[in-house]
Amino acid sequence: MSVERIRQMFVDSIETKVQAAEVLPEVIEAAGQRMVESLLNGGKILTCGNGGSAGDAQHFSSELLNRFERERPALPAVALTTDSSTVTSIANDYSYNEIFSKQIRALGNAGDVLLAISTSGNSANVIQAVQAAHDRDMTVVALTGREGGEMANLYSAGDVEIRVPAKVTARIQEVHLLVIHALCDYIDQQLFGGE
Repeated sequence: MSVERIRQMFVDSIETKVQAAEVLPEVIEAAGQRMVESLLNGGKILTCGNGGSAGDAQHFSSELLNRFERERPALPAVALTTDSSTVTSIANDYSYNEIFSKQIRALGNAGDVLLAISTSGNSANVIQAVQAAHDRDMTVVALTGREGGEMANLYSAGDVEIRVPAKVTARIQEVHLLVIHALCDYIDQQLFGGE
């Protein structure tokens, strides 16, 4: 019973990725292009999310700041999830819903990109982050799932939503990680060419 259940998780993950492969590549390319344009114009990428999505936000920024699969110059990216003193002081003094938006208002500039990650699209602090990014004339790239949640009502022209065609959080997160790697590869190829 338990081995079959484990095997089924692999099958479900593969099936979700096959479905995503049919609908997401063009959207990922569009998102990657927004990021490349920002980086070429001296911008940076800010990232945010909660829980596993916070881990994904940090994973993306570390791939840009350090390296992905090749030697290349460091690229500017900041995970807004990592400064525990800032996050806890904002949550304590104001609201947990503002932990990202206050940082974006301080660190975000016109032409920067916000990578906003929420499997449901309903995380209140990520919603406020999207609104703050728009206030700063930033482009938003959103990683979501299900029906896109409340975030689906917020996008401006130039924003890109990468919505995973799945309902199970674990499957959505598995595809989010693949999308992050695809974005990193796209950025490297566009900025530094083929190896």
